[in-house]
Amino acid sequence: MGISENNNLTDAQNELFGWIKSYMKDFHHSPSIRQMMEAMGLKSPAPIQSRLRHLQEKGYISWQEGKARTLQIVDEIIDGVPIMGSIAAGGLIETYDDVQENLDITDVLKKKDIFALIVNGDSMIDACIADGDMVLMEPVRDLYALKNGNIVSGMVPGLGTTLKYFFKRGNKIYLEAANPKYDPIILDYDQLTVQGKLLAVWRKV
Repeated sequence: MGISENNNLTDAQNELFGWIKSYMKDFHHSPSIRQMMEAMGLKSPAPIQSRLRHLQEKGYISWQEGKARTLQIVDEIIDGVPIMGSIAAGGLIETYDDVQENLDITDVLKKKDIFALIVNGDSMIDACIADGDMVLMEPVRDLYALKNGNIVSGMVPGLGTTLKYFFKRGNKIYLEAANPKYDPIILDYDQLTVQGKLLAVWRKV
């Protein structure tokens, strides 16, 4: 299975993504899993669901698993700071399926390569970051440049990506929640991949 020269999608993912975009342009709503199966020549929903999960993880779609009609194309949701996907903040990872607002703040945010994530969960509630909020993140190039108390999006082996306070203590990294229900995640330096540092929180009220 090859990788498309134009993006980071496999040929199968790219084929499905292209078909979904064309379908939604023609019909103005998302297709069903069965329609996607028929279009891709598949007899099982499992490959479609797998491709949709990868498209979501790579930031191409917003989708609530098990509910095909919630699917949206990210590029058509906003024009400006890209929504790169969802991020867990405690509990089970669920997809946020009501991304309707345009996030146009490019005139005030001057930093390079800023991206947005949608928070799922309540582990950062005492930092005034609630379930459903959108967090604006600045890419982190150097782990050692982070300061204790920065809020980061970090990829943890076996747990996925999470939003937490960052602390360096000795030869360990602690990812701490802003909610006493959640225990700290303690990692070696080489176990953590930090995607970004919090710049701002966007909440629709």
